[in-house]
Amino acid sequence: MDQSPAPIKLIECPIPIPATNEVLVKVLTCGVCHTDLHVTEGDLPIHQEHVTPGHEIVGEVVANGSSAHRFQRGDRIGIPWFRQACGVCRFCRSGQENLCPHSTYTGWDHDGGYAQYVTVPEGFAYRLPKELDPVSAAPLLCAGIIGYRAFKRARVPAGGSLGLYGFGGLASLCAQLALHEGIEVHVFTRGLAAQAAALKMGCASAQGAYDPAPELLDSAILFSPAGEMVPNALANLAPGGTLAIGGIHLSDIPSLNYQAAIFHEKNLTSVESNTRQDGEEWLALAHRLKIIPHTTEYPFDQALAALQRVKKGNLDGALVLKMPQ
Repeated sequence: MDQSPAPIKLIECPIPIPATNEVLVKVLTCGVCHTDLHVTEGDLPIHQEHVTPGHEIVGEVVANGSSAHRFQRGDRIGIPWFRQACGVCRFCRSGQENLCPHSTYTGWDHDGGYAQYVTVPEGFAYRLPKELDPVSAAPLLCAGIIGYRAFKRARVPAGGSLGLYGFGGLASLCAQLALHEGIEVHVFTRGLAAQAAALKMGCASAQGAYDPAPELLDSAILFSPAGEMVPNALANLAPGGTLAIGGIHLSDIPSLNYQAAIFHEKNLTSVESNTRQDGEEWLALAHRLKIIPHTTEYPFDQALAALQRVKKGNLDGALVLKMPQ
C-alpha cells in the first residue's frame, strides 16, 4: 500500500478579501481535474506554497473589489484554470494571451476552488445562467474549454476522423463536440469501462491505448499524460495529419523514427491553456448543442478521495466536489 503523505489536507483559514479588480465568490461546485494531481503531487513546479487546488469552479458573487463592476452580488459565474494575463505583451496584443509569459493560473499560482470562498479577476470569469446545474457546469470550465482548444489545434477536417488517446472527462466532452460536428471518433484507452462508454456515446471504435487504428486518422488528440503513447499516435495518422497534445504535463516522449512517425508532412503540436475567446465560444457551443458532461458528485470533505480516484484512472466522466451550503 502507498504510504506517501496525502497531497492535500483540510484546514480553516480566513475568507479572502478581493483585490480592487476582483470579485469574491462563494463556491458551489468545483471539478476535480488531473492537473490538480500534477500540482499537488509535484509534477508541476511549485508556484505558490500550500496552494489550494481546483480550477473548474462554479459559484455566486458575494462581494466586489472597489473597481469591479462587471458582476453583481448573486450572479452565477464560472472560474477557469486561466486566471490572468498581463494584457500588454506581444502575445496578449496579438490575441494569443494564453502564451503570455506573465500569465497566472487558478489553483497553481493562486488559491483555487477546493474551498468555500475564492477570488477571481472579474475580466477572467465567465457569466453562467442560473438554470445551469452547477455540478454539470463545473467540468465545462477546464475539461470542456481545453478540449475545445485541443479540437481546434488538431485541425480536424470536415467529415474527417479523429483519434482520442485517453478517455476521461476531458476527452468525453471533446468526443461529444466532434460527434455533433459529424466527425468519426476513434478512442484509444486502457480502461474497459471507458471503452464501453465511448462506444455507447457513438464513437466508431474503442481499443487499447497502444493498438493500431482501424484506419489511418486525419487528426488525433493525446489527453493522457503518457509521452510513450506519442509514437503510436503519430503512426496512426494519415499523411498530413495532426496530433495535438492536450495536457499541461507529459512524461518524456521516446525516440521517434522520422520515417515512421513524422514523414509525410505529419504535424505534432501542443495546447497551452486557452484564451478567453476560446472559453466564450465553447460555453456558447455547449449550451446550443446541449453538451452535458457525465459527472460523479463528491462531498467537499471527500476531496482527497476524489483526487485518489482520479489518480487511479479509468473514469467514466468527471468528478465534481459539491460544497456545503
